[in-house]
Amino acid sequence: MDPLGAPSQFVDVDSLPGWTDAYEAKQLGSHQNPVEKAQVDVRSPFPYRKDINAKIILWKGDVALLNCTAIVNTSNESLTDKNPVSESIFMHAGPDLRDELQKLKGCRTGEAKLTKGFNLAARFIIHTVGPKYKSRYRTAAESSLYSCYRNVLQLTKEQAMCSVGFCVINSLKRCYPLEDATHIALRTVRRFLEIHGETLEKVVFAVSELEEATYQKLLPLYFPRSLEEEIQSLPYLPADIGNAEGEPVVPERQIRITEKPGVPDDASDEEGLEADLSFIGSHAFARMEGDVDKQRRLILQGQLSEAALQKQHQRNYNRWLCQARAEDLSDIASLKALYQTGVDNCGRTVMVVVGRNIPVTLIDMEKALLYFIHVMDHIAVKEYVLVYFHTLTNDYNQLDSNFLKKLYDVVDAKYKRNLKALYFVHPTFRSKVSAWFFTTFTVSGLKDKIHYVESLQQLFAAIPPEQIDLPPFVLEYDARENGPYYSSYPPSPDL
Repeated sequence: MDPLGAPSQFVDVDSLPGWTDAYEAKQLGSHQNPVEKAQVDVRSPFPYRKDINAKIILWKGDVALLNCTAIVNTSNESLTDKNPVSESIFMHAGPDLRDELQKLKGCRTGEAKLTKGFNLAARFIIHTVGPKYKSRYRTAAESSLYSCYRNVLQLTKEQAMCSVGFCVINSLKRCYPLEDATHIALRTVRRFLEIHGETLEKVVFAVSELEEATYQKLLPLYFPRSLEEEIQSLPYLPADIGNAEGEPVVPERQIRITEKPGVPDDASDEEGLEADLSFIGSHAFARMEGDVDKQRRLILQGQLSEAALQKQHQRNYNRWLCQARAEDLSDIASLKALYQTGVDNCGRTVMVVVGRNIPVTLIDMEKALLYFIHVMDHIAVKEYVLVYFHTLTNDYNQLDSNFLKKLYDVVDAKYKRNLKALYFVHPTFRSKVSAWFFTTFTVSGLKDKIHYVESLQQLFAAIPPEQIDLPPFVLEYDARENGPYYSSYPPSPDL
């Protein structure tokens, strides 16, 4: 009790419902049968763990009011940021906190520093600085935000803390997309608890009303509360699920030396996947496809229903996705033939394919297909557009129609549903004819989405120039063919 008998405004973490509590009550009420382990075709990289889930709490409220060992404050480099989280912490902690912060002499982005909690119920405050987000420097922002969460958790371990309350570190002022940041937050905490779970008893995610829905949606991906929820969540995991500690993986920076190239180092951790695929073969396509001829015979004979067919396709795609996450694809990534840039006039993600950067005769096209899935899986969950630069391609860069058909058949339905436009830049007469035949006789539903773009000026009518990173040779070619207007447009420093 506070003075004069007033009830305390602080909230004891032990009194808050856990992540699994409401779910278990719902399951008991619905009398659903749990999914047996043997029924699981492919296990998630974040498998169902009851012991880890018991440590997680999602709470809509002010982090400053939590009675736990430490709470997290998100601030700027001088630790003077005026955001709702910081202002509430300063108000409840009292004036001594400002005096203490002056001794710290600031905090760099991604770092975490410790002070006392003063008048708070929490014994400590861990201060950290999230990155400013720009789509052009997305990789750097992801790494910095991961460092924030990882360094906070490392401090809790070093100080032998029992519980920690996280605010949402990516403040609105710093423009970090909430959903992207939540993926990093959840998977970093999950990986830490897998390795150092004995050091923490409770992890509270304190969120606002606006943030709660995003956390509710993404928590099952990293903390599934049953085998059934694990299976349902698997298709929605992003392509980059980080390394063993949750750190974002940049494929072009990966250097892997293994005794048996092509065999994942963590193969022992994917027994469910290996057991399911061991009877098919060791070749990448063989492991993915199963007996394609048998499946097609059943389809032609009408023995597979539409629902069963969709289920089979989803299962095959999940196998491709698991393989894409396990493979070292750094050689394909280094080509810079596929990358994400900004957004178009409708706010849809823009993906770029550079035809001249695909040496078809020199690379493993199976790995190219895996890389496409690795990059695109989390992009395709929302509306997106593709920009294909056919500029200066030759016979060595031409994608075979069989490869394109394989790609179209393998990818999940979301790829086709959410692709809103394919801009074919600098096409030749021959490429137009090939595209017409392919979209007419080989695949359906794609022809109406293709837009042939003869000049960059036409492309900029749909995608602002500052929203797309253009290879320098594309700019030079367009300036030569369509006039010098574009020659002064600065090339992207990333290319």
